[in-house]
Amino acid sequence: PGDLSPAVTIAVAKRKGANAIVVANQVLEKVELLKGRIIPKDVNVTVTRNYGETAREKNNELLFHMALAVISVTLLIAVALGIRESGVVLIAIPVTLALTLLVFRLTGFTLNRVTLFALIFSIGILVDDAIVVVENIARHLRLPENRGRPLREIVAEAVDEVGNPTILATFTVIAAVLPMAFVKGLMGPYMRPIPIGASAAMLFSLLVAFIVTPWATLKLIKREGEIHHAPESWTTRFYRKVMRPLIYRPVIRSVFLFGTVALLLFAIAFLPLKWVTVKMLPFDNKSEFQIIIDMDEGTTLEETARVAREIGDYLATVPEVTDYQLYIGTAAPFNFNGLVRHYYLRRGANVADIQVNLLPKHERESQSHDIAKRIRPAVQKTAEKYGARVKVVEVPPGPPVLQTLVAEVYGPDYEKQREVAKQILQIFKTTEGVVDADWYMEADQVEWRFTVDKEKAALHGISTEHVTNALTLALSGMKVGLAHQPQEKEDLVIFVRFPRHARSNLESLKDIKLMSPSGQMIPISELVRVEKHLSPKSIYHKNLLPVVYVTADVAGREESPVYAILKLNKRLKEELKLPDNRQTSIEIWNIRQPFTTDKWAVKWDGEWHITYEVFRDLGISFAMVLVLIYILVVGWFKDFLTPLVIMSAIPFSLIGILPAHAAMGAFFTATSMIGFIAGAGIVVRNSIILVDFIEVRLRQGMPLGEAVIDAGAVRFRPMLLTASAVIVGSAVILFDPIFQGLAISLMAGEVASLLLSRMAVPVLYFLLKRRLAQHQGKTAQV
Repeated sequence: PGDLSPAVTIAVAKRKGANAIVVANQVLEKVELLKGRIIPKDVNVTVTRNYGETAREKNNELLFHMALAVISVTLLIAVALGIRESGVVLIAIPVTLALTLLVFRLTGFTLNRVTLFALIFSIGILVDDAIVVVENIARHLRLPENRGRPLREIVAEAVDEVGNPTILATFTVIAAVLPMAFVKGLMGPYMRPIPIGASAAMLFSLLVAFIVTPWATLKLIKREGEIHHAPESWTTRFYRKVMRPLIYRPVIRSVFLFGTVALLLFAIAFLPLKWVTVKMLPFDNKSEFQIIIDMDEGTTLEETARVAREIGDYLATVPEVTDYQLYIGTAAPFNFNGLVRHYYLRRGANVADIQVNLLPKHERESQSHDIAKRIRPAVQKTAEKYGARVKVVEVPPGPPVLQTLVAEVYGPDYEKQREVAKQILQIFKTTEGVVDADWYMEADQVEWRFTVDKEKAALHGISTEHVTNALTLALSGMKVGLAHQPQEKEDLVIFVRFPRHARSNLESLKDIKLMSPSGQMIPISELVRVEKHLSPKSIYHKNLLPVVYVTADVAGREESPVYAILKLNKRLKEELKLPDNRQTSIEIWNIRQPFTTDKWAVKWDGEWHITYEVFRDLGISFAMVLVLIYILVVGWFKDFLTPLVIMSAIPFSLIGILPAHAAMGAFFTATSMIGFIAGAGIVVRNSIILVDFIEVRLRQGMPLGEAVIDAGAVRFRPMLLTASAVIVGSAVILFDPIFQGLAISLMAGEVASLLLSRMAVPVLYFLLKRRLAQHQGKTAQV
């Protein structure tokens, strides 16, 4: 950094469906072959951006994490159940993943970061079926009454015992994640591989659990002669010890239930107290960012270059910066931000673009977002010195938007609309946490109009066209002929124009002399009136309505547009002065565009709009999840109240999710919501199997209280294993910048569910059945 050299940038893009890694490697190989032939030896070729290398690094990292998750889950099963049992699960995982990859192939998804995350996310939940089947087989093998029986019969009986509830539970998880595939807007295609991949993985895991797992068990598990009775594990004994007072001692039971509800309310309070903040997606850790420079229209190219170079000199002192490129008067090569922000269309003497490259993330301690925040004050200080407007722009983690904060200003009069927008821009600049404020409006530019006095021109015999052609030649230039050069293959165009200093001087233009028919030289100043005006400004439209855009980014403690908009809404209502007295305050539209421009209004767009769309659609998906789960459970248990008991465990996962986000300093993001919804399916899945076992015990003649305790004790170890598998499988993505929220929701939700729901559901089921028995006038054995 700091050693500036003139450069030409060549950008190469891959075709749709092509492999970015292969294309990048072939381009670099071709460049090496061209050196010394097409590319002279004294020309230095530097790669300033290689998204093929970025894709390779991301994919390799995720493939490593996926392998680590598979090995970790297998080791977990080996420790809990045994080496042979873990071998059964180890067979089930790759078979299921291979079938899921086939689904991705058939649905047109490529192997990218999101699809790989979908596979890693699936690992923690796809082993659930295999764990339930393997653990139940292992339990049956240890029962005294099965001593001497053929292994094939024991396996078939064990699979049959958990078969129906496992089918229902699996479809419950699918019902929990599949509706997320119908999220609309820009985020829909981005997150669609997760619900599709997870649903396919669960369906295939069910088939593998009923087909491959019993076969693998017959091949790997101990033979009949080795079956022995084993005492209950410490987890089972612990569960019985905890549950007995909860069932038989009303005071302890009431304290537990009210305490659980209190914990839930306390956890939910983390959101309004801002101990956990909501954001669309967290900031990613990239190896690049941009600095966009805008000067007032009419600024010279040299002045713009001076600002860009001074900012570049500062960037050279930042230790994490490896190099930077200055694009002055033109745009940087097309990139992700350019899709929506239209940076690639920027042209003119008053604009510049600095592309900043950072050290690879494993060679620096700070994340790219922290570096961008750190340099912003110094960059802004330099810009203010020259009256420039700068924006430090990071690569968006999800779909790009025009800007994080976008205020669309509407009104009945466009000139006054600009005045209102100017006030809003000032409010943006003075609001804490709002940075890089700007608006889509040109600065005032003086325009000199040469109006031909036709009477004077006619007296001298000079036409209006003659005057116009002379000024056009002076200002814009004109082709006046061809020069024939013997050594050139083609004729050279002769282009005539005044030098820059002459065409920039009003007096020089007035002194241009035109020849009259009489041969007299007449200065243009005698033929025209020179009038000073302001040049007209651009008028932007959205859905045919005139609009003025005011944009900004957010930084600081909250770093989410949601909280910035709440503060800005209050200030707009209190401080904004409207041009007329017909309105006391400006209308604020958070979702829809105003239908007409009869009233002064501001509509929020940018990242807020995508945040609203995604959380709205995820909320609708969650409602669909609840309805589908309820229908499935009602159909199985043939009861309208039991499903409510089973589903009561869903909100309890928030007791772990929200405090865990606060402890990790993480945003509650769209991926966090995905984790919560998927976790709801897992929680209900375990509750279904638990309640089904309770009813099996009741049909066997066991008293209600003992049936609840015994069924919970029998199912506690497999539920502990499935929760541990989800936690271990998700741990590998815990520190990923984008999918951290999903990992936190799954891990913390499972911990809270294991510690609370596995006790709360049996207690609530016990209370429900006892009350129904009393209501029917029966005496229940308790």
